[in-house]
Amino acid sequence: MAKRRPTPLRTSAQDVDAAKRAPQTPQTEASAFRLAFADGEFLTSEDTRGIRFQLEYMKAEMRLRERGINSTVVLFGGARIPEPGKAAWAARNDVQKQNLEKASAYYDEARLFAQYASQTSLALGGHDYVVVTGGGPGVMEAGNRGAADIGAQSIGLNVVLPHEQAPNHFVTPDLSFNFHYFATRKIHFLLRAKAVAVFPGGFGTLDEFFETLTLIQTGRMQRIPLLLFGAEFWGKVINFEALAEAGTIGPDDPKLFNIVDSAEAGWDIIRQFYGLPDTGKPPGWVAE
Repeated sequence: MAKRRPTPLRTSAQDVDAAKRAPQTPQTEASAFRLAFADGEFLTSEDTRGIRFQLEYMKAEMRLRERGINSTVVLFGGARIPEPGKAAWAARNDVQKQNLEKASAYYDEARLFAQYASQTSLALGGHDYVVVTGGGPGVMEAGNRGAADIGAQSIGLNVVLPHEQAPNHFVTPDLSFNFHYFATRKIHFLLRAKAVAVFPGGFGTLDEFFETLTLIQTGRMQRIPLLLFGAEFWGKVINFEALAEAGTIGPDDPKLFNIVDSAEAGWDIIRQFYGLPDTGKPPGWVAE
């Protein structure tokens, strides 16, 4: 965090330290005596939920501002999609194993797409079009890895889950965040987004895609490039034409996003949308 300004007043950190050295008595050991901002029981109570929302928003926001992050390119996608050549750890049967191994091609496309974004980011000074992912494995790892391939910073917005997930080790350490609230995390995904790329995934990916799409459709968010990677996958999973035919979405609503199959095609849409310089094809995988 930012360096504390000089002040003649005692700091909260000093008083937290002093309170730890207080004599142990029934009074000092009672929960009522704890400093409010250093009382974990108080801060995690039902009544302080609003404060926790604010703190989760502020911590990430302050760090991103300090690092000069102006805009981002968001990658959403499945945690279960393995790197090509690696075991499909999430498969529960042979059919899933086969499908996940086939889907590993999207890992490479996500990695290459992140290289495109990061290459442009570096060319513009490193503070715009910064890659951000959910910070976990699969497509998220591929996105952070693509940025790391060419020496660019990237952001990881993890969330505490009962079965996962430690941040993937390609996230820039000072930009690796952890959230309790999905809602606060979603704000940071979209607050600086110049583009959103959605790769095949499960419930979480669908949730993230539809929230972004809904915000754009309802005018609650500016129109930005919204890319769906994988025509075959999305054509099977969601019948957008049926929604339009049923009248539950507008006939032009499917035009709010683009379906692409390659990193090059996806980045070209973003580059043309913003009039970005053509920095050429990224170097691909570097020696590891």
